[in-house]
Amino acid sequence: MREIVPLQVGQCGNQIGAKFWEVISDEHGIDPTGTYHGDSDLQLDRINVYYNEATGGKYVPRAVLVDLEPGTIDSVKSGPFGQIFRPDNFVHGQSGAGNNWAKGHYTEGAELVDTVLDVMEFTEAESNMNDLVSEYQQYQDATAEEEGEEALV
Repeated sequence: MREIVPLQVGQCGNQIGAKFWEVISDEHGIDPTGTYHGDSDLQLDRINVYYNEATGGKYVPRAVLVDLEPGTIDSVKSGPFGQIFRPDNFVHGQSGAGNNWAKGHYTEGAELVDTVLDVMEFTEAESNMNDLVSEYQQYQDATAEEEGEEALV
């Protein structure tokens, strides 16, 4: 299964990303709480490309949101789909770069790189774990079906 982990960086990336999640959630029938309310099985087809299924049937975007200052991240959190994201997938600094590329690249941004990589690795590992659980459940279902057929014979 091909999966995508959008990495939304900076004010522009996070504003575009927030709108992206509104649109993709609407297309898949996912409401702002992460609950499926669609009207077609096609909406659930390939939903795991962008979402992980959490407990209680909730769908959580597989995304990492990054900024050097908390302002834009706070705007996304308080936006229409802000509660759908995992809180750990928001990564931000405190001061920003003040439109100074060198400060963003060499100091403020450099301090966040390891954290962003850790969140990306965790997000990928979580996705892989969900795939393993799904495959195991399919195996269990197939085994139970075979045992049921053997009992009838």
